[in-house]
Amino acid sequence: MSSVHPDSLLAEVAALPSLPGVYRYFDAEDQVLYVGKARNLKKRVSSYFQKDHGGTRIGHMVSKIRRMQTTVVRSEAEALLLENNLIKTLSPKFNILFRDDKSYPYLKVSGSGLKGHVAKAAPAQESVKPDAYSRISYYRGGVEKKHRYFGPYPSAWAVKETIQLLQKVFRLRTCEDTVFSNRTRPCLLYQIKRCSGPCVSKISVEQYVLDVAQAEAFLRGETQAVLQAMEQRMMTHSDKLEFEMAAEVRNQMTALSRVLHQQSVDTVSDTDVDILAVKVQGGRACVNLAMVRGGRHLGDRPYFPSHVEDGHAIASMALEDDERLNVQSMEVKVLEAFIAQHYLSIPVPSALITSEKVNAKVINAITSQSGAKVSAVHNPREQRRVWLEMAEKNAAIQLARLLAEEGSQQARTRALVEALDLAPDDIDLLRMECFDISHTSGEATQASCVVFHNHKMQNSEYRRYKIEGIIPGDDYAAMRQVLMRRYSKVAEALKSGEIDLKLRMPDVVLIDGGKGQVSMAKEVFEILGLDLALIVGVEKGEGRKVGLEDLVFADGREKVYLGKDSAALMLVAQVRDEAHRFAITGMRAQRAKVRVGGGRLEEIAGIGPRKRAKLLQRFGGVRGVEDASVEDLMSVDGISRELAESIYQALH
Repeated sequence: MSSVHPDSLLAEVAALPSLPGVYRYFDAEDQVLYVGKARNLKKRVSSYFQKDHGGTRIGHMVSKIRRMQTTVVRSEAEALLLENNLIKTLSPKFNILFRDDKSYPYLKVSGSGLKGHVAKAAPAQESVKPDAYSRISYYRGGVEKKHRYFGPYPSAWAVKETIQLLQKVFRLRTCEDTVFSNRTRPCLLYQIKRCSGPCVSKISVEQYVLDVAQAEAFLRGETQAVLQAMEQRMMTHSDKLEFEMAAEVRNQMTALSRVLHQQSVDTVSDTDVDILAVKVQGGRACVNLAMVRGGRHLGDRPYFPSHVEDGHAIASMALEDDERLNVQSMEVKVLEAFIAQHYLSIPVPSALITSEKVNAKVINAITSQSGAKVSAVHNPREQRRVWLEMAEKNAAIQLARLLAEEGSQQARTRALVEALDLAPDDIDLLRMECFDISHTSGEATQASCVVFHNHKMQNSEYRRYKIEGIIPGDDYAAMRQVLMRRYSKVAEALKSGEIDLKLRMPDVVLIDGGKGQVSMAKEVFEILGLDLALIVGVEKGEGRKVGLEDLVFADGREKVYLGKDSAALMLVAQVRDEAHRFAITGMRAQRAKVRVGGGRLEEIAGIGPRKRAKLLQRFGGVRGVEDASVEDLMSVDGISRELAESIYQALH
């Protein structure tokens, strides 16, 4: 095996130290192949090059290695953390990889605890400052010390449900500060008993602070303490003959008790727990993460790693001699990879409940990183067992759904390859780009480009193009412009012989249109010197009915009717419809921006999206901003006198 590797690489391997560390392998195109950790770098890395691994997955990977990088660390725990940091950053081809999902949402309680505020009701004639009354809200992003954050939650729905619960029981405000500052009478939420009306002094700061404190205690899982405190308040009001206030507290207790009974929270001792269940089948895996926060089960979220079989095979080969006696199953390896990668970026709870027994080294590593003791429980009992069984069932359901969808998409891809007589090296690598033009009577013309690759739509590679300098409504000119902008650089790279994976041509260029649009695409490709066989147009059938479309080609082939039940046509329709949807949404947003005039505010230095939104919300639109004086503009949060004068001058 070593004969295919450069002598410089083999010399580098021979010179490695016998210390713990992390190694990275690269191929001839400098793409990362694999990231691994080792207790002994010299011993581990040498094992890859001293044996003939034949035609195995490991042999396939090793044959591609042309360069290596290593990093020496102080301990195995450091090696584990660095390994998974690099896996998430570099996305190697042969590691088990959990791609980043959207960031988790939090429930945000604004303010710093309201210390220093006067603990009495504000006089009616005196304006009430919004920072005297904490606001609860849905939040994603970086945290600030002056606010409190609860979570993370598995979904936006879980956060919003919790906010509704807090509104029912504790009646905390959810309105923006600008709305709060400009209220002169209570809003609808006050009327339906979902808010205590702090904006118009319907509640004292002292009482509101107490409600906030109890809401936060509830979110931390201190439910019994909250009920006891409420009971004490009710008795105090009763002793003072304040029966209406005592009844209000009684109603709060009733609402809270109902919630606790519905969710069985009153019987649970756990507050913050993550439940992790893994299922592996057909070369794919699913890790289902269920979250318990404050004793409440908030729901779950599935994760699907890539490179499962390759990663497991290579990692198993790379085990130390004493570890080979207890080779990990694929389920354990996937679960450990998830734990090591997932908790690099989000807080880890004090307890993890797992469907497989994970290595203590993984738990120790995340404990050292988080600075708090983390325990992992396998084979739990009672309520924890119920949670784990739910998570295992959901993991199996989600994986079955994924396998069914992937099988369907792969069948559609193969059908299209056969129908168009394509010859890709691997149908998994088939890449299709589809273009569509959208406008309203020539207004706000936009072109969209969507990408289908690896059997699914690749949202991150979608692009919109603002079309300018054409006669309004000229779809042919718009198509010409977008194709020139999309492929001119690719054509230059192909002519110069440069290898750039970001500038590769797709296998199919799908045009939403018939002979006219295809002729325009043909003209562009002839100018750029590109292969005309790539162009495929989707021509509407008789009566423009779905399923009767014909495929039109730019290279002279006869048009093809696939049939309304064709799997290939289903894929073409899926991609075409996605391009149309993407173009329509972009066009509508651009049209609304032009009509409302929001673009005028964007052109003013110092006005970003947040300040623009605050101005439009405060004054009801651009026309209201135009009518506002400098002093009125200064009343908006974040607008200084200097900026207010700049806005006034720009709009006048």
